[in-house]
Amino acid sequence: MPHTFYGIEQDAVRAVRPVSGAFAWIGSPQALFAVLLQCWSAETCAPRLRDGWSRENPTRGQCSVTAFLAQDIFGGKVFGILREGGNYHCYNIIGDCVFDLTDEQFGGEKLDYSSGTEQQRETHFAREEKRLRYELLRQRVLEYGRNTEENNV
Repeated sequence: MPHTFYGIEQDAVRAVRPVSGAFAWIGSPQALFAVLLQCWSAETCAPRLRDGWSRENPTRGQCSVTAFLAQDIFGGKVFGILREGGNYHCYNIIGDCVFDLTDEQFGGEKLDYSSGTEQQRETHFAREEKRLRYELLRQRVLEYGRNTEENNV
């Protein structure tokens, strides 16, 4: 079954474009999602969720690092849905456009994106392990872009 994400079918998501020159080669959230499928790993997954991470469930434990990376690329804000246990599931909002590149990890569960609260990078990255996972994912995405450019020259 092909992987997908919340919001992919919205016209507004198709209109989202990068605001960062370093990531200009990523033309849309759909393109970023395709790259992330190649870059996510157990190392970029939240440690408490690593036992459930697999290539079949690649979005598992990737929400905050992914949402802040998407914010770097496309702008907008990161919001979070409070989950059982006190953790937030992060997603992106740009204008009226809501998308969640990691919602697949919840299977068929329907998340309520109207109840989210804005998340701050400083709060999330105060935990060094999370900041390091974000930096690893960011580096992998940049390397993927460089490798793709080199192979297309």
